[in-house]
Amino acid sequence: MKSLFFSFILLVPTIFLLNGCSQGTGEKENTSKVKEKSLAEIGVLATAGTLMAPETEAGSAENSEGIGHFKEGHWEVSEKHFRKALEANPQLAEAHYNLALTLDKLGNHGDATTHFRSALDLAPENPKIRDSQILKDHLGM
Repeated sequence: MKSLFFSFILLVPTIFLLNGCSQGTGEKENTSKVKEKSLAEIGVLATAGTLMAPETEAGSAENSEGIGHFKEGHWEVSEKHFRKALEANPQLAEAHYNLALTLDKLGNHGDATTHFRSALDLAPENPKIRDSQILKDHLGM
C-alpha cells in the first residue's frame, strides 16, 4: 500500500511537469503566426506588379476583374478577363502587362513575351512597365 501511495505522489508532479512542457512557452503559437504572416506575404508577392488601368479607359473594368482573380491565383480566369479588356481596348498597356504576368504564371512564356513587348511599346514612359524586372527578363534586356 505504501509503494502505491509513493508511486501516486511521484506520478502527479510528473504529469503536471509533462503537461507544462507540452504547452511550451507559446512558441507553437508564434510559429503559427509566422506561417500566417508568410502566407500573407506570399499573397502580396503574387499580386505585386499587376497594374490598374485608368477608370476612364475602355477595358478598365475587365482589367480590374482580372487583377482580383490574379490575386486569388486563378490564372485561367484572370487570363480571360485580361483578354476581354484587350478586346475592348487593344491599346490598354496595363492589360497587356497583366496578361503577360498571367501567361508567365501559366508557363506560356512565348505569349507572355509578346504581351510584355506590347505593353512596353504602348507605354514606354510608364516606369512600372519600363522598369519591371520580369519584363526585362522576358525581353532579354
